[in-house]
Amino acid sequence: MSRFLPFFPLNIVVFPGEKLNLHIFEPRYKQLVMECQTNDSTFGIPVYLDNGVGDYGTEIKILSIEKKYANGEMDIKTKGLGIFKVKEFQRQMPGRLYAGGEIEDVPLILDEEPLHRLQVLELLRQLYVALGIQSLMISLKPDFLAYDVAHHLGLSTEQEYALLQLHRESERMEFILEHLTGILPVVLETERLKERVKLNGHFKHLLPPNF
Repeated sequence: MSRFLPFFPLNIVVFPGEKLNLHIFEPRYKQLVMECQTNDSTFGIPVYLDNGVGDYGTEIKILSIEKKYANGEMDIKTKGLGIFKVKEFQRQMPGRLYAGGEIEDVPLILDEEPLHRLQVLELLRQLYVALGIQSLMISLKPDFLAYDVAHHLGLSTEQEYALLQLHRESERMEFILEHLTGILPVVLETERLKERVKLNGHFKHLLPPNF
């Protein structure tokens, strides 16, 4: 079933459950935010890539307007809800400054393969240790979802957008597992290279081979 949603296209990917702080300064989005706040309604952030609005985006709920400036600009706190697919895009909604369109909600199927989560968890641990950011593991719940780690994998915006389009949790975990399997050897090799570079120029205490 389709419905209409105001749009705030951005060159970012917002995942369900994600908290996002935005500074609103354009007149069209000031109007959008004030109308959403007044009507207690939501808006959509379709992903803007390659100079165009993509077919997929995330519905956004305004949690609070944190600050209003004298010139009408605002700082707002928001949260990602569900994923949608754009069925029809209007560059400007009738009588409004902002874009909008007809959307269809994308079902998020929470099937999973427990083994994949364990594999992802181990690869994440290795990656974060190599990068010296082990603290990211502390806040990770045992039953974490793909969306919970999606912004902490070194994915490009294009890769995050590809992840956004996957309906099943099992597919999202497979996507992450494949990505981590590919980049971890590169990261580990880079760290080894950094250590070798650091050692060059130091006095070396080497045991000569006995031959």
